[in-house]
Amino acid sequence: MRKRTKISAVVLGVATAGAFALSTGGASGHGYTDLPISRQKLCANGTVANCGDIQWEPQSVEGPKGFPASGPADGQLCNGGVSRFAQLSSPTKPGGGAWPTTKVTGGQSYTFRWQFTAMHATTDFKYYVTKAGWNQNHALARSDLNTTPFLTVPYNGQRPPATLSHSGTLPSGLSGHHVILAVWTIADTGNAFYACSDVMF
Repeated sequence: MRKRTKISAVVLGVATAGAFALSTGGASGHGYTDLPISRQKLCANGTVANCGDIQWEPQSVEGPKGFPASGPADGQLCNGGVSRFAQLSSPTKPGGGAWPTTKVTGGQSYTFRWQFTAMHATTDFKYYVTKAGWNQNHALARSDLNTTPFLTVPYNGQRPPATLSHSGTLPSGLSGHHVILAVWTIADTGNAFYACSDVMF
């Protein structure tokens, strides 16, 4: 009888932990940007090699929400503070050399696109870009960014479809290599998803 009680307690504990993970947004899945293509997508599609775990989980760059007042620490913005995805925050791609860039034009409309593997209730999507003269030789920090988003797309607690596109005007007055940080803020958990895209103005 004791043995059966112990097994039941273990099963109940596992079931409770699983329910807790689901209720707090710890379930697998989520999302990433592919327009402009994000670092995690470049790793997942094989354009950039030797990325580690992120190549299998481009949708999992999830960290605390509240950016820029809170959220991931400086130097960990592109990996959402998730240590096993640290390659994403390196100023150079794994193996060396610059991250591939997407050509964009300042002052013109651009269509941003997200791919989702779990459609969470959403507060909003915000987009930030590095300042003119930002330091490209270290992992991205708040001091490198204009911390006022150039585009905010409210979502009012709705759940997005599997693919979501929205358009906004890119900032003018920038040239050369910059990074766009996209933040997808979840309405019913304490987290957000982060994606860095390297662009060439």
